[in-house]
Amino acid sequence: MHKFILMFFFAITILSCGTDTDAGEFVVGSDYLALSNKAILIDTVTVEMSTINFDSLITSNQNRILVGNYDDPIFGKVKSNSYLQLAGQSYTLNSGGGSDTEAVNYVFDSIAMILKYDNYYYGDTTKVQTFNIHRLTQRVKPNTEDDNLYNNSSFAYNDESIGTISYKPRPIEKDSIVIKMSDVFGSALFQKLKKREITDFDSFSEYLKGLVLVPSTSNTSSLIGFHIAESKVRMYYSKYQADTEETPYILDFSILDATKQFNSISSDKTGTILQSLPISSSKLSSSLTNQQGFIQSGTGVSCRIDFPNIKQLKYISDNGAIVNAELVLKPVNNTYSAKYPLADSLSVFVADNLNRISASLVNSAGTTVYGILNKKSDEFNENVGYTIPIGNFLQKEMLKKSDSRSSLILTLPGISKTVNRIVLGDQKHLENKIQLKIYYISY
Repeated sequence: MHKFILMFFFAITILSCGTDTDAGEFVVGSDYLALSNKAILIDTVTVEMSTINFDSLITSNQNRILVGNYDDPIFGKVKSNSYLQLAGQSYTLNSGGGSDTEAVNYVFDSIAMILKYDNYYYGDTTKVQTFNIHRLTQRVKPNTEDDNLYNNSSFAYNDESIGTISYKPRPIEKDSIVIKMSDVFGSALFQKLKKREITDFDSFSEYLKGLVLVPSTSNTSSLIGFHIAESKVRMYYSKYQADTEETPYILDFSILDATKQFNSISSDKTGTILQSLPISSSKLSSSLTNQQGFIQSGTGVSCRIDFPNIKQLKYISDNGAIVNAELVLKPVNNTYSAKYPLADSLSVFVADNLNRISASLVNSAGTTVYGILNKKSDEFNENVGYTIPIGNFLQKEMLKKSDSRSSLILTLPGISKTVNRIVLGDQKHLENKIQLKIYYISY
């Protein structure tokens, strides 16, 4: 299976301009600024845009419970189930007091899941969102070939809900939500603990293999993020003795192993412009999607940029170099709003023709390069765009001896734990054209 594995290291070698091997970005010094040298601005190089879809993203160990669903007007039905395995710091009732549980009358009161907001949300939080809690019938275990769980991983669960909530999310205004869970479920777990049939993690996880939070299909509005470190299932119980006031106690079960929590993020693109997205090693040309490219975190949708004719620039002169280049990508008007905001930056990676990523895009100094959003407002949003410095990359592509070409893959930050998205115009888009400016010097 084609995994989306990013390698965040890349050795950059800057060679002299007299070589015909791959070279890095040039530093323009006095030698290049001689009167006999000629500087050229080139803005007519072909830029091809397409959309790709990675078949899997690692969503375990991301420190976020992401649950919910919404109908995106462009990307289709987006949904996230969150799977988790619980564990306790203790499996003894009133462990702090050291009481003999067989000698006192402990009574079960209730059980609830407490989810603490982590301030992430996407979609319409003014509408009601509903989700249910189900017991897993399988243990949460990573794939055999690695230690990760993915956006397309899943485990079987019981159809019966043991907890449900319908709420209007307030991720900025409120601290957390509380979901009352089934008394039948809670009482049975309590009796297992009281009778010492559960005494450690192994016996606990054998009885309760895990939980999954599943959004209801009856209402779709938003996806909400919760902290895994500060979310828990809390059991409330008390000690009852005649003629005395009941003493309340709690017992918490938390997500102690972040590698056993993951979000199963999916999208149903039926009826959308992206419903014909090909397999992960191929691409869907922007000429088939209204001159647009698409990015969506969580589901693996990414934008690919190619420069098919870049090698032709080396024939401009016997000795020449790309000293700088800027790629400006424009979000398509009316595809973003307060509900679907633009990210502040784009992540940029270098990949081959099969969309296999080799490294992050870096400049000649080896520093990672990002697409930075220009937020300057103007009447027609003409200045809104992401600028990416790609001179180092294009210089290398221009001087390659082999026939192979590298592509740029654009994603959004938080690709494995968010569902943010963006639509970009290609070189033939009527209003939001991609722009490439290359500064070339012959000497």
